[in-house]
Amino acid sequence: MIEIKTLATGSKGNCYYVTDGETPLLLEAGINFRDIRIALDFKTRDLAGCLVTHEHGDHSKCVKDVARAGVDVYMSHGTADALNIDNHRIKPVRAKESFQLGTWQIMPFEVEHDVSEPMGFLLANKSGDKLLFATDTYYIRYKFKGLTHLLIECNYSKEILDKNIAAGIVPKVMKKRLIQSHMSLENLKDMLAANDLSKIQEIHLLHLSDSNSDEALFKKEIQELTGKLVYIA
Repeated sequence: MIEIKTLATGSKGNCYYVTDGETPLLLEAGINFRDIRIALDFKTRDLAGCLVTHEHGDHSKCVKDVARAGVDVYMSHGTADALNIDNHRIKPVRAKESFQLGTWQIMPFEVEHDVSEPMGFLLANKSGDKLLFATDTYYIRYKFKGLTHLLIECNYSKEILDKNIAAGIVPKVMKKRLIQSHMSLENLKDMLAANDLSKIQEIHLLHLSDSNSDEALFKKEIQELTGKLVYIA
């Protein structure tokens, strides 16, 4: 059984704890390491690894501290080059080349964001659990079979964004970056419709915008579309 704990999400910092009961992992390291240690009851030595999607600070802030604590940190070569951290715990991986971390088989894959080499991760174990983790991407080019858990960005709604731009709440110049780097509610609905959700147990919506999202609306629409249990991280 998979346990998911959100330590932080959003533009101020991202960090998630995931375990299948045997192998605990961190997904992202975008907050102070001290806060991670407190949230995990100072059991960071139990972590089998940390997966980082890209180099932006709200996802990689404490990578150096995580590595210094003896935890291997996995990221793309592009992300590793951008962070330029000299530590043997930094483990560059390649898209579509899987690797083993304890009981997890992990498959990195390319996503779409305005950085050098961003990634998402598919985590699978021998119990049949399959967890898809994708954030800071406006589009996912792949389809996945047999997913049981989704941790996925739902940053904004195009309708809310357009209203905020019209009202002068959000600068018009921000629209282009948003639609080319973050997942909208509308794009997420298309992605979900294109995938096999028959085994899905939980959907966790991540990285909601402070001004261009609506938690209740997003939860309602995704639940109605999928018929699955939806959480707002």
